[in-house]
Amino acid sequence: MLRMRSEGTGCADAPVSSMGESARAATAVRGAREPVAAKDDYILRAVDLKHQYGQVTALDHLSLDVRRGEFLTILGESGSGKTTLLRVISGLEKVSHAAQLTLDGVDVRDVPAAKRNCTTVFQSYALFPHMSVEENVAYGLKLRGVARDECRREANDALSMVRLSAKGSRRIGQLSGGERQRVALARAIVTRPAILLLDEPLGALDEKLRYDMQAELVELHRALGMTFIYITHSQEEALTMSDRIVLMRRGRIEQCGTPEDLFDRPSNRFAAEFMGFDNVLSCRVQSIAASGEATVHFNGTALRGVCATGSHLRTGDTALFAVRAERLTPIKRAVSASASNAIACTPAEHVYRGKYTDQTALTAEGTRLKIRSWDQSATPGDFDAVSCRVQDCVILPR
Repeated sequence: MLRMRSEGTGCADAPVSSMGESARAATAVRGAREPVAAKDDYILRAVDLKHQYGQVTALDHLSLDVRRGEFLTILGESGSGKTTLLRVISGLEKVSHAAQLTLDGVDVRDVPAAKRNCTTVFQSYALFPHMSVEENVAYGLKLRGVARDECRREANDALSMVRLSAKGSRRIGQLSGGERQRVALARAIVTRPAILLLDEPLGALDEKLRYDMQAELVELHRALGMTFIYITHSQEEALTMSDRIVLMRRGRIEQCGTPEDLFDRPSNRFAAEFMGFDNVLSCRVQSIAASGEATVHFNGTALRGVCATGSHLRTGDTALFAVRAERLTPIKRAVSASASNAIACTPAEHVYRGKYTDQTALTAEGTRLKIRSWDQSATPGDFDAVSCRVQDCVILPR
């Protein structure tokens, strides 16, 4: 599945260019304060958010800009602050401190959730079992005093967008898990919020259904032109669906960028390991070229890689050499002299995983290397060195 992705970061103090006007920009707040600034390319601006639960810091001086119409994913492990951030944006949680929190140019720090034009889709769906599918979808419109005929028309339009037009009269208990998730989405989009917040909405689905729903969410986002903020702990979901990814840890943003940025160019050790860099080796910087490439020494072996963005490494610094398991190629030592970034090692373990094979090798000093091979014809353990391309290796600050 292919997506058009925008450029730039837009996290903290790094402004980025707009993705363009959303198809239908809504007023952010009804009966709130006057706008503090002219509406711009950002639907959401948060500066210096701090939030605590007793002695536990959930958000720690976090700043984030979200562009109109983008699909932004908040990624992180459990306890990183993802859901707290979403609840603060929606108004379900009153933030302890915020230098700025604006939605569509309106200051919403003191605006209750009911008056913020945000809608949240939860993992639990939170549907009404005593209502029909159509009644569930129309419920938000009914609360806003929309006429019955218009409620029905808008609800049917929303159900059509999620491909459930023929099931409006059914009860929730008659639907599959994937269908219930689509009803929750239809109920969320029918009120046309400025931002759709999705808190791990696919977490309860089986693997195949998750893949199908990922594609449906991307298509729905394209069709609506609405801003999506999506929470997940799954790297695969984030990489597949997002325009940008915000990687969080302990209430802070560790890295923010396109899926390609985080997958290929992590900025620190946590980002590298979280995004699947299985091999992170201690080394020392020998030289740094103007191009950003660096030569490092690992146990007496010279290796080359690309310096992480913003790493500010210097010659002589202790650093980390990071490379993915699937980017290491087993080779024979006879050809290692001409191979790029060759590391002598001894095969140790072999695990067959169906589509690929995982192997472990040990260097002479006992450092463990992880290797993943998609070549099923290769003989396990038939190597005494590994090599990797310079562009696949990242040099990180220690």
